[in-house]
Amino acid sequence: MNFDPLYTLAFTTALFGSGHCIGMCGGLVTALGLSSDGRRAGLTFHLLYNLGRTTTYTLIGLAVGWVGSAMIYKDSLHGISRYLLLGSDLFVILAGLGTAGFFTWLNLSRFEFAGPIRSMTKVTRNLRKLPPAVSALPLGLLFGFLPCGFLYAMILTAAQSAEVFKGGGIMFAFGLGSLPALFFVGSAAHLIGTTKRIWMFRIAGVLVALMGAYNLYRHMHMFMMAGGMHAG
Repeated sequence: MNFDPLYTLAFTTALFGSGHCIGMCGGLVTALGLSSDGRRAGLTFHLLYNLGRTTTYTLIGLAVGWVGSAMIYKDSLHGISRYLLLGSDLFVILAGLGTAGFFTWLNLSRFEFAGPIRSMTKVTRNLRKLPPAVSALPLGLLFGFLPCGFLYAMILTAAQSAEVFKGGGIMFAFGLGSLPALFFVGSAAHLIGTTKRIWMFRIAGVLVALMGAYNLYRHMHMFMMAGGMHAG
């Protein structure tokens, strides 16, 4: 896997965005880790749960990277691909800036929908009948699909890579960046107060905007090079 700034940006976005994840998912993760008699799960649960979640992220990245490679750069879609890529770059930039607090009409937190959560409820109930150590991995795989604005931004970025393994690498880095907060959610979450979470959320928004700006520069350069080649 060749080094790309997107890997670092994806990791740090998740790291700072995890302050928001604690507020959104912290209670859920804690509840999922409780056994039927109310005892808290140990290290094994959190390891397997986060392994499952990161696996789902990586598989999503591989899938959308493949879709991007199969569609975006086809010669038959060459004209359309320019508008798709540049439009999605601008959307990511605006969504990041809105999340950072530069304006209020667009924010990644608005892309967290309750519908998918409700659809997961039945499966979750069945899995929770199992011991936490047994249910941890499948729960992690399932909740890797939990709706999250930052996740959507990363999926879009992974698709823009138009490379299978690069897309998987971006989502894997995103999963790794989210591990510290959710892994220690039961013991260290209280150290991150509301004010700190807000600032972490805003920093993550800036990082998302930087990812969009980096892709915009890369795609503009690519199209200019392609135009020069055709002119030659």
